[in-house]
Amino acid sequence: MKICNIIKIYLILCAVFLATNFSYGAEKYAVIEKGAKLTISDCIKIALKNSPLIKQAHYNYRISKADLGLAKSAFFPTIGVGAGYNYSGNKTNRYTRNQDYYSAEASLNQLIWNFGKTNARIKMQKFNKIAALYTFDNVVLDTIYGVKNYYYAVLAAKATVDINRANVQINERNYQRTKAYFDEGIRSKIDLVNAEVYLSDSKVTLVQSERAYQNAIIALNNAMYVAYTPEYEIENTETFNFKKTEIPVNLQKISEKTDLSKAPNPVSDATLTMGVEKLDVIENYKFHPFPYTFEQCVEEANKNRPDLKAYEATIEAMKQSLLYIKREYYPEISGSVGYGYRDLNNTNSLNVGVNISSSVNILGKKYEIDSGKLQVDLAVNTLEMAKQNMYFDIQDAYVNMKQYEKQIPLLAVKVRQTLENLELADGRYSVGLGDYIELQDAKVNYNNAQNSYVQAVYNYNVSRSDLERLIALPQEITVTVEDQKS
Repeated sequence: MKICNIIKIYLILCAVFLATNFSYGAEKYAVIEKGAKLTISDCIKIALKNSPLIKQAHYNYRISKADLGLAKSAFFPTIGVGAGYNYSGNKTNRYTRNQDYYSAEASLNQLIWNFGKTNARIKMQKFNKIAALYTFDNVVLDTIYGVKNYYYAVLAAKATVDINRANVQINERNYQRTKAYFDEGIRSKIDLVNAEVYLSDSKVTLVQSERAYQNAIIALNNAMYVAYTPEYEIENTETFNFKKTEIPVNLQKISEKTDLSKAPNPVSDATLTMGVEKLDVIENYKFHPFPYTFEQCVEEANKNRPDLKAYEATIEAMKQSLLYIKREYYPEISGSVGYGYRDLNNTNSLNVGVNISSSVNILGKKYEIDSGKLQVDLAVNTLEMAKQNMYFDIQDAYVNMKQYEKQIPLLAVKVRQTLENLELADGRYSVGLGDYIELQDAKVNYNNAQNSYVQAVYNYNVSRSDLERLIALPQEITVTVEDQKS
């Protein structure tokens, strides 16, 4: 009966242990509610909550923490206990002898000194733990900036859809106007055919941009590790602040659905003008210049980069590992005490001892030391190579960002100029002074200028994001190892 109770208590304790130590893995994922309006910070929070890579890095950190505790345990005594029942029987022609007895034993072994081998192992695991911590921070940074870049891609794709939709409307009105002119005998058949061709091309371009928009949504959802997302909206950012502040995000419905294969409905004023309008997606765009010089970026990177810190901690861990290997030549001194009892003749025994022992393969140990030295040299070389790559990566990202920073205001001027040129070409065509080729060139230039402007804004934001990632700027929205549930 007592044994059954003991088993029940043991099972209960195991259940409590499992529930306490593995509750992290059962934690629910963050989801997006239907109709939610998400900022870039909201998307980052969702990704940090859901990322399996962050969870993996957290588990690796906990493993390194346990390994450190295991290394420290060498300084704790080892306790041994035992009990038994023994029976022996001897039978000969002359007599039979049976003997049985109970026995109990207890022992205690304690490491006294091993010439710093255990200390070296503890320090090695401490540096491994530090490296795991910085690796966790690096994974968090990768997650944050991954979301940022995909977020910018959705903003750019939506702006491109708006531009191409407006272009379809312009070509629809131009088609209606040209058809009216042709019916009146004012314009030739070739103008009408060209108007139909340009309208069809603009519709194809719109469909392609809608597909690119859907792909951008999929990539953003993937970066947040969210599947089966309902319709939600995302807002502009400080450096991607087009006039429209809220953008619907839905894989099923981008906006209104229309049959693009049908001819457009007649427009009442199409005979007067095709209605050139300034697209508000590129109005009032502003951006704040990056606050750091190139030299300051390199300085910040050397100070902030968690991957560099992880490399440095790994080097120190390898040095301690090499020191541990070298110290295995030394003996190990330990103490022991034991007590035994037998009910046979009521026998008691007590023993106390101090032991010194050493066992080493001299030739094998030499090669272990040589390998350990090479591992340290390799780690140092890897760190130096990482620093050099970091320098050139920062230089490349900084140059790209500055180039796009200069292009944006120039392209904004180009958009205004091509719009003015289109309005003039449209007016000339309306009164019979301009030809159709002139008008179409003006429309193509205006549309291309808008797309180039949006692409430059996107490229600027991605380049700036890449630069911020390379210098590991401190983030307002982030998580630490301590934030994770154990």
